[in-house]
Amino acid sequence: MTERGAGDTRQERDSLNIGPSAMRWDKDRLIIDIEERDIRLGIPWRRRVKGQIILHPEMFNKRSFKLDPAGRHCWQAIAPRARIEVKMEQPDIAWNGSGYLDSNHGSEPIEDGFQSWHWSRAHVGKQVAVTYEGTRRDGSHFASALRFGPDGVPQEEELPLVAPLPLTWWAMERQTRADRGHASVIKTWEDSPFYARTAISARMYGEPVIAIQESISLDRLVNPVIQFMLPYKMPREAV
Repeated sequence: MTERGAGDTRQERDSLNIGPSAMRWDKDRLIIDIEERDIRLGIPWRRRVKGQIILHPEMFNKRSFKLDPAGRHCWQAIAPRARIEVKMEQPDIAWNGSGYLDSNHGSEPIEDGFQSWHWSRAHVGKQVAVTYEGTRRDGSHFASALRFGPDGVPQEEELPLVAPLPLTWWAMERQTRADRGHASVIKTWEDSPFYARTAISARMYGEPVIAIQESISLDRLVNPVIQFMLPYKMPREAV
């Protein structure tokens, strides 16, 4: 994760290069080549991070959804369910598992359109349930629940109850949707001043699930203190 200028970016129909890292579609699989260097507080040098991720979609979805009335921001779950192969050279680790691929795109910076949002995804039998909600910059609220069948076609569902989650170490607010409005944290994978990613246990549509949940505060992201701190977490190449 390195911030780079437009000159380091190249996009074609089936590929995207950002600096030395790249992703490309090869028939029905997405190949992601990672060539980065990490950054750690208190460590003066950056370690090399090199490897490859191959994503094999198990279902495709072609429908995108507007997140605001003007359509300035859209979201699409491209592969609501997938298999992944992770093979890293540095560090030397590898694993296989389940995956997911989505995309946010729009005509203005995301912080201009939203104050915050919460997202979660879970396997419910052979289907995939995704909930997505947040607060727009004008203070209006949006929320939706979708279930993707084996064919990848999304069906809108009734939203389960709001299930509050405990604050993170950085006091980030988190919430999800679940039966009876209850969910519990298994592990917090990412905890930053403006973003959190969490594994949770809940019931959705009558099924016990392990879900992935994300919360982001765009108000915090644009805070000058956070902007000052970001280069210490995410290296920034000269434009």
